Amino acid sequence: MTLSLVLWGIAIYVVLSMAVAWASRSGAPGSMSGYFLGNRKMGGIVLALSYSATTYSAFMMVGLAGLTYRGGVGALGFEIVYFAGVTLVAIFGPRFWRVGRMHGVVTPFEMLGLRYGSKWVAVLAGLTSLVFLIPYSAVQLSGVGYLLSGMTQGQISFGTGILIATVLAILFSWIAGIRSVMWTDSLQALVMIVASVAVCGLVVAELGGFFSLFDRIVQASPAHLQVPGPGLFSFATFLGMSLPWFFFAISNPQVSQRLFMPASLAAMRRMLIIFLCFGLVYTIVSVIWGFSAFVLFPGLERPDLATATLLSSSYVPPVLGVIVMIGIMAAAISTIDSILLTLSSIFARDVYGNLTGDHDDARQLRIGKWVIPVISLLAMGFAAMEFSMIAILSVASSVGLVVIVPATIGAFFWRRGTAAGAIASIAGGVAFVTVMYLTGNALMGLNAGVLGFPVACVIFVAVSLVTRPRPGQVLEGFVNDRRTSVARRVRPA
Repeated sequence: MTLSLVLWGIAIYVVLSMAVAWASRSGAPGSMSGYFLGNRKMGGIVLALSYSATTYSAFMMVGLAGLTYRGGVGALGFEIVYFAGVTLVAIFGPRFWRVGRMHGVVTPFEMLGLRYGSKWVAVLAGLTSLVFLIPYSAVQLSGVGYLLSGMTQGQISFGTGILIATVLAILFSWIAGIRSVMWTDSLQALVMIVASVAVCGLVVAELGGFFSLFDRIVQASPAHLQVPGPGLFSFATFLGMSLPWFFFAISNPQVSQRLFMPASLAAMRRMLIIFLCFGLVYTIVSVIWGFSAFVLFPGLERPDLATATLLSSSYVPPVLGVIVMIGIMAAAISTIDSILLTLSSIFARDVYGNLTGDHDDARQLRIGKWVIPVISLLAMGFAAMEFSMIAILSVASSVGLVVIVPATIGAFFWRRGTAAGAIASIAGGVAFVTVMYLTGNALMGLNAGVLGFPVACVIFVAVSLVTRPRPGQVLEGFVNDRRTSVARRVRPA
């Protein structure tokens, strides 16, 4: 594949995406709700495509394919656990949506602060997401770097790749906020699914069909089709990677914030159904890509280069290879700009607003916009470290965020949950996870991915039971209780 073809592909993608993003500016409001939530008027189809492009990022076609290349069929099981976790949207989605409209919240952590009657819950959860989502943003930048470098045999360097992705993510985020991200995501998701399925079919056909592909895997490495696999996975490793991923839909704010955006509950249902169909197809395609690359190119130094090596090979027509490359690159950028918008809204609303007492909507919006490039540069610096195994780093980020889940569940299903319990579980969970990673990530044969969530749960329940709910907490819209009908919105103390 020639460098000029890759550059032309990138240029066409940039022009089309910028045109779509710019067109989305029409009527874009200058408020936090308008810029970050699209005025809560997003349709189901656009939401589904954006949700898909944001969720199935470089992690899938680069990370999951690389995980399959290295760890075999266990990678499919790992992703299926995440897929099962998407059902949490059916449970929490309507509740987030109702609370968002009832109380006008912009971020998931503003919602928690309101429910527990404490600004410190929102501040602590916001700071936790800022710490752990920046590495996840770096994962997406790394995916673009590996992809462009691998497909051009290093003519486009890894550093140039992450620079391109960073600049585009900033531009898409700035132009019209979530509106531009949603519409560019929709374009990107369609390119992703159509081109990736086409390439998958071509490669499998070149290998003689599905039966021939798996026969060759059996001959080369039978362990790739067995549990626990060729050495990457053990039960503890698998559980440690899968458990945080199961809660992805409510632990990662760039995803859960989208639950505030649908125009109606019908739009949310439509979003979920389309997303599940999209995800099933994309998961199968990514795993087959990983297996195909293992058969055709055994012995790659970096498993994350499996996709790039496959796309730049003679098995894939160059034009189609570039289209898929653009789809993967677009998906990664989609995730980055979604994270940028979410983190900037969290910083402006939950951190700056609560610490300074400045609740002016227009000022928070200006601060949120200017934070976007700062977060981008931090993620870019992290990506420049070139960590290997994108999938594993992605999971490590989710392990840090899963400690917020007990407080989120308690907000809707346990009236007795307190602000002290929420704060202690988040702070204690983060401390526990950090110590685990710094000391070898092993305790009684288990890792932080397995232990982080239950430790946070125990702390949340124990501290809540020995403390009292704050008078300023809001239950209306959260806990179904006839005694809450006269509850009034009270700004967190």
